[in-house]
Amino acid sequence: MSYTALYRKFRPVNFSEMVGQDHITRTLKNQIINNRVGHAYLFNGGRGTGKTSAAKILARAVNCLNPVDGEPCNECEICKSALSGALTDIVEMDAASNNSVEDIRQIRETVNFLPSQAKYRVYIIDEVHMLSTGAFNALLKTLEEPPAHVKFILATTEPQKLPATILSRCQRFDFKKIADEYIIKRLEIICKESNIEITPEALKLIAILAEGGMRDAISILERCVQDGETNITEEKIKDLVGIPKLIQINKLVKNIIEYNPEGSLEVTEEIISEGKDIVNLLWEVIKYVKDLLIYKTRGDIEIYSEEEKSSMKELVAEVSTERLIKIINELSELENALKWSSQKNIQFETGIIKVSSHFTNDGYEDIKKRLLEIEEQLKSGKVVQKVDNFSQKEGKSDLKVENINTGNTKNTEKQNIENAEIAKETSNSTESKAENKKEEKASKEAPININENNESKKSSTISNASNAKNWKGILDNLKSNGKMMLYTNLINATAKELNDMIIGIEFKKGITPFGKAVLEKPENMQYLVKLVSQMYGKEMRIKLIENDTDNKKADDIKDLPFNIIE
Repeated sequence: MSYTALYRKFRPVNFSEMVGQDHITRTLKNQIINNRVGHAYLFNGGRGTGKTSAAKILARAVNCLNPVDGEPCNECEICKSALSGALTDIVEMDAASNNSVEDIRQIRETVNFLPSQAKYRVYIIDEVHMLSTGAFNALLKTLEEPPAHVKFILATTEPQKLPATILSRCQRFDFKKIADEYIIKRLEIICKESNIEITPEALKLIAILAEGGMRDAISILERCVQDGETNITEEKIKDLVGIPKLIQINKLVKNIIEYNPEGSLEVTEEIISEGKDIVNLLWEVIKYVKDLLIYKTRGDIEIYSEEEKSSMKELVAEVSTERLIKIINELSELENALKWSSQKNIQFETGIIKVSSHFTNDGYEDIKKRLLEIEEQLKSGKVVQKVDNFSQKEGKSDLKVENINTGNTKNTEKQNIENAEIAKETSNSTESKAENKKEEKASKEAPININENNESKKSSTISNASNAKNWKGILDNLKSNGKMMLYTNLINATAKELNDMIIGIEFKKGITPFGKAVLEKPENMQYLVKLVSQMYGKEMRIKLIENDTDNKKADDIKDLPFNIIE
């Protein structure tokens, strides 16, 4: 007797044996009981979810001589002939290999003939999305108004490829991915009838690997017993499909979290040298980081032992939730890149080095934190700006910020007033006039004031109370709405109306490439234009104005709007 694959041997023969698709089987049984079976069905769903099995059961049920509660009896002559494949009135066609117009014309020619034995002639067309455009057009009229003795059951994994004219002529049923618990129950039945011993952990792992497909789960189970060994453990399954051990995954993730690219690469090479599959390795790493995130959020996770939880506890203690989410996102991007790469090893190792390195943090959080600290120092009056050196020949000034203790001398007080004017974002018009007078007086005593790069550009500060109020309102709005990147990059800027349609945002000390990149992002610029227009009560445009042409490095924290000397 020839060998029969397990997924064929244990294919459901009635609706009650199908698992995870109760919403479909219940409807089909009711239609059969009430004699309201449609002329065309479309079964859609992922691989191994029961589409073809449901089509075969439905084809037998509508022709069964003794149906019971909408189920085929599987005992009558029609059912037995259908199960053995001898019933010619049930026609199964694979559209992947029979997708031409001629194949469909053969169906059109035979539909007018009455069934030889059964009540209905049933056509099951699998992978129907593979039919050519001409074949679909040839099927349209027959599918819309077939003879009373003909039923069509179409099955596909990609319904979006079907013409709307086909979809509108069918009753559509969407098959869901089968839940792990249903897969485990079905595997337990198969193992019991096949005398296979399997651990609960192994069953759970097979269900996870199947990803909602019952056929995939049964195929994995069958691969595990091909060597004649009927005792299946979790380790055996991992070795079979190329999944690394949990201790190796833990070690790799630990190196990633600790920003240790050398250690990450060493563990990766060790795992790959054992013949493990790269895709499975990456899948395991993503899953483990996801479990760490759940463990950090909930404080517990059921699928791991106490020893494994102890290792996880050590990891989550030294990593933030944001960092775990970032790792998952970057590894998911790496997974997508691997699908299209011809050099998977190189792509994988490069991705692991990247996610393990400090530059993956891109400085965003550090810069934001530093700018917030500087803002607090400005508010508390502990930080003022001071002109340290100036090169008249080159027209450049070196800015430093230092903590200046409050003193009694007039020079110190005057210096504090001058530098506070530079640090503040806005000022009232009366305060602006007073400060301008002080600046003119100070210009005779100091080599040069930083605001005097060009006398013709004194309009860079907001010159009237209306502009000052509007600009302050814009900054407050950005801060209250959590737009901290925009807020921190605009805190030292001033605004002025260049004309009735344009608002100039001026950076007296220049703007770093990082800050400029943030402001010029389309979404940020769009948000800022909308906010400015609302504040000024009319549609406005924005122009960024830089007075400092010095080259700055975006990745150097010293090149923020000002430097700090503690």
